[in-house]
Amino acid sequence: MKQEINHTLFFTQSPQEVWEYLTIPELMEQWLMKSDFKPIVGYQFQFNSKPIPQLDFDGTFYCTVLEVVPLKKLTYSWKSGPGERNIRIDSIVEWVLNAKENGTELVLKHSGFSLVDNLPMYAGLNDGWLKNMHKIAALLNKKHDGTTKA
Repeated sequence: MKQEINHTLFFTQSPQEVWEYLTIPELMEQWLMKSDFKPIVGYQFQFNSKPIPQLDFDGTFYCTVLEVVPLKKLTYSWKSGPGERNIRIDSIVEWVLNAKENGTELVLKHSGFSLVDNLPMYAGLNDGWLKNMHKIAALLNKKHDGTTKA
């Protein structure tokens, strides 16, 4: 069983601008979900979405910030299950920003899909993360075009 999601996307914007979309709750809500995220190691937060019973998902991702290296790396736990804190997925989301001459390379690694029962959620997240990274790119491009505020 494949246990890791890996995606890389290049942005023409600076690491600072990309970092803001990974760490400011109001900006995160535009491409991911609403949360009370704070980039502080040990901080616990949640993302809330619609429940998907067929994926054993009650609609809540329970997360804890594990590592923060400003403008370079952000890591947090990503746990979910069918409800009442019954965790079926206990995984790690890692974002790495690599400054490039003409922008930023953003690398996502989501690991820890260790159960066969995790495969449906793995498939959904694999597609979802890539779509969400493209949403960040679109938001940043709109910001630079002057059509939205961040």
